[in-house]
Amino acid sequence: MIDALLLFFTGVLAGVTGSIVGLGGGFIVVPIISFLYTMAPAQIVGTSMAVLFFNSISSTITYARQKRIDFAAGIAFATASIPGSIIGAFIADGLASKTFFVGFGCFLIFISLFLVFKPKKPVQLPLEPTVRRKFVDATGTEFEYAYHRPLGIMISFVVGFISSLLGIGGGSILVPMMAILFAFPPHIATATSMFTIFLSSIIGTGTHWYLDNVDWLKVLFLAPGAFVGGLVGARLAPKLPAQTILRILSVVLIIVAIRLITK
Repeated sequence: MIDALLLFFTGVLAGVTGSIVGLGGGFIVVPIISFLYTMAPAQIVGTSMAVLFFNSISSTITYARQKRIDFAAGIAFATASIPGSIIGAFIADGLASKTFFVGFGCFLIFISLFLVFKPKKPVQLPLEPTVRRKFVDATGTEFEYAYHRPLGIMISFVVGFISSLLGIGGGSILVPMMAILFAFPPHIATATSMFTIFLSSIIGTGTHWYLDNVDWLKVLFLAPGAFVGGLVGARLAPKLPAQTILRILSVVLIIVAIRLITK
């Protein structure tokens, strides 16, 4: 019973935090599962990917109602990430525990520092935009931006690979890519990232399922929490001070990363 509650609330925490910042909840699920249970890295990753799928469903539903998802961009990025996610799942299947935890910990530190010190303005790329977007969300706010889709597609392949290799979704790369390289408005980047994670996690989860890397008993308790957390996080996101959240999250992630590296 205690295990079930721990897993459920882990799912809620992952769903809320992952949806608020658009990173998916894998960066919460993977460390907690690794601390609570003795599992092979491939099983941790596969189980996390399955949870991400349910988390991203609820977030996508909420963001779609808010009309903040750039569906065309999300579909393009997700399609490009699919081959990477399949390759990542097969490589994860053979990772040694120490290699996985050190690699995951280093990645968390990188993401933490980036969240705090990321550029405040979009980077000016020497590439002409290939796509221009303009639409209005459910509140009547108008958004207008342009980006270079071929570059986004190339980066998305790497996103799919890392996502399926570490079980973290792909928002940790997608959101910075959209917000900093492509000048997506922050809320549009977050919403589109969760939609992209939803699409790519279908393939990632399916591949890990095929490789027998998903602990469905744990998913049974993690997924409902992640689904509820995703709904709550997506509703809270527009109302919370983003910078404060990112700073707190960064400190927590660095502590977790150090613990994983020394595990």
